[in-house]
Amino acid sequence: MKPKLHLILFAFLTLQLFNAQESIHAKLIDSTTQKPIAFATIELNKKSGVISNENGVFQMYLNKKTSENDSLSINCLGYETKRIAVKKLTDSIIVLRQKSIELDEVLVSNKKYTAGEIIEKAKENLATNYNFEFSKNRLFYRQSDYNNMLKNTIKIKKTTIPELNQKFVDSILHIMPKKSGNHTEILGDLYQKPIIKDALKLDIIKASNLYDKNNEISFEGLEEKFNNIFKKHVKRDSYFKIKSGIFGTKEDIDSSLFGDTKTDKDIEKTKAFIEAQKKKESERKKNFLTYRKWGIASLETSSFIFKDSFLNFLEKPNRYKFELLDYLFLNGEFVYKITFAPKRKENFKGVLYINTDDFAIVRVDYQNVKNLKNFRLLGISYSEHLKKGTFIYAKNTLNKYALKYAEAESGNKFGIKRPLKIIEKNKHVKGRRKQNEISTDVHFIVSNITKKELVVFENETITDTAFNNFTEKAKVTPTYLPKYDPSFWKGYNVMEPNRAIKDFKSIEQ
Repeated sequence: MKPKLHLILFAFLTLQLFNAQESIHAKLIDSTTQKPIAFATIELNKKSGVISNENGVFQMYLNKKTSENDSLSINCLGYETKRIAVKKLTDSIIVLRQKSIELDEVLVSNKKYTAGEIIEKAKENLATNYNFEFSKNRLFYRQSDYNNMLKNTIKIKKTTIPELNQKFVDSILHIMPKKSGNHTEILGDLYQKPIIKDALKLDIIKASNLYDKNNEISFEGLEEKFNNIFKKHVKRDSYFKIKSGIFGTKEDIDSSLFGDTKTDKDIEKTKAFIEAQKKKESERKKNFLTYRKWGIASLETSSFIFKDSFLNFLEKPNRYKFELLDYLFLNGEFVYKITFAPKRKENFKGVLYINTDDFAIVRVDYQNVKNLKNFRLLGISYSEHLKKGTFIYAKNTLNKYALKYAEAESGNKFGIKRPLKIIEKNKHVKGRRKQNEISTDVHFIVSNITKKELVVFENETITDTAFNNFTEKAKVTPTYLPKYDPSFWKGYNVMEPNRAIKDFKSIEQ
């Protein structure tokens, strides 16, 4: 190779390295306890930024080559604001010190209010403190659904079909997944006016769906196994009598189970059913944008700033007991720390952080104090046992408070514990109508946990014209990921995943 060509290639590679996108990856810890600091706001030049995850970890991509003037500003409730020049940031661990506050510091320009008076002023200033205008928000949304089979037993008490014995049923129960997870992540721009129900449009930039397709495949295999057994033992013109406890129902056998149909009407009916199922599945995939858009909206509008919120401590303060605990420091300003708990029938308790100057609630942490729903009848049970979360607000360019971070976690359990009997009958067979019988005791308990996280990186007020002129791209589908891929979001500022997502991997068949 000629010397000049060497020099040209060397110069080209050097230029590429210098132009490569820079990123910052670090963990925030408490200077005293050494514990991670979650939900801290990390901003670049006080413009755009990210939020640390529950483990205190964050990653930020820089869209341009950094200069001496670029700096990070790190803010978290109860800690001193820390500013670091990007060029001088060399450590992957960033230590924050707790802010000590003297009471006199807070009360220099403030009257000494009771907890009840502070709550009253927070309600009075609600309309002027928060942003209810048309806005465009660059956001990242993550939803994780976890299913856990706590109990799955079927005891065969009687069976006239040899293949459907206890050993076969146990083998089926054994291969059914005991735990499963589904994680959806979306980066996009949300156009909205929060107080108008239908004023909501979402522009998805990138989306992923992390789950195990093998779970779906295994259920298709089970269906085939059962069909083969029934073809062998069950007559075409039979019907099933299904009994569970004192209840019973009659079900005819679908003739398509045997690979044939009796009439053209049956054929058309079968085709229509298959087409309907295909259409339903197609609509579900096609409506990914709509489904997720309203998922984001439901998370946002569950906040205390909306009248219909379950967090009704401002609308109905007489139902709660408030206690002023402390004064803290956040984003260079002081906040009251006030706890709330139900006096009688309300469902939630929590902690409020309220700005001492304008009485804006900048953060709320809430958790249910009792089961939200309980149902138990004839061996069927259902309960909603978990509902907790966090809302964090920060000022935007118009000096109005807008949502910065939201987290919500909900959990429920569903159970069945009752006898189940399936009897095959056939009125065309001479003698006894009963052909086969399977008698069982069924006991299932399933636990479901859903966790939603929403981070707003940029909040921009727009006109109603800008909102109306934007048109959604309806046909958006997420990228399927069989396991966590750290390169998928490379170059995009998102919230760092937790350990459960990082460890996720489809089971190899």
